[in-house]
Amino acid sequence: MLAKLAWPYFPTKKFMPSDSDLLRLDKQFCFSLYSASLAMTKAYKPLLAKIGLTYPQYLVMLVLWQQDNILVKDIGEALFLDSGTLTPLLKRMESAALISRQRDTEDERQVRITLTANGKALKEAAKEIPVQLLCASGQSADTLMQLRSQLTQIRDDLSTSA
Repeated sequence: MLAKLAWPYFPTKKFMPSDSDLLRLDKQFCFSLYSASLAMTKAYKPLLAKIGLTYPQYLVMLVLWQQDNILVKDIGEALFLDSGTLTPLLKRMESAALISRQRDTEDERQVRITLTANGKALKEAAKEIPVQLLCASGQSADTLMQLRSQLTQIRDDLSTSA
């Protein structure tokens, strides 16, 4: 039964895992992705601490630096986060004077997020962070861009199949 289910995902029997390998931690793609994500977040931590951001706050700022004055739902869609996760994060960012939260004038059920002067100024301080992470990774920019493209495709495929 396993061979029938797994066959479309493995081009030859050479790549077919044995039953004993299926649940080995070191054979799990998901664990490699998870542990790489943890390592990436850990590498960001001291760099972001210098500018007073956590990693989730940095992600929100990246969205807002790209497009200011947007709805919470748009930030959520960009980051694959729900409003229950975003709301406390955005409240802390508002308390830190990085953003302002206002009810949307066209639809008061929606909340619009706008960068403050402090939030806009932080962009300049953050400009070196991607370069520092590139150096820390030990990879070329081309290698990381190819990997990013592959991971985006995997994410999209998994989202479609869910």
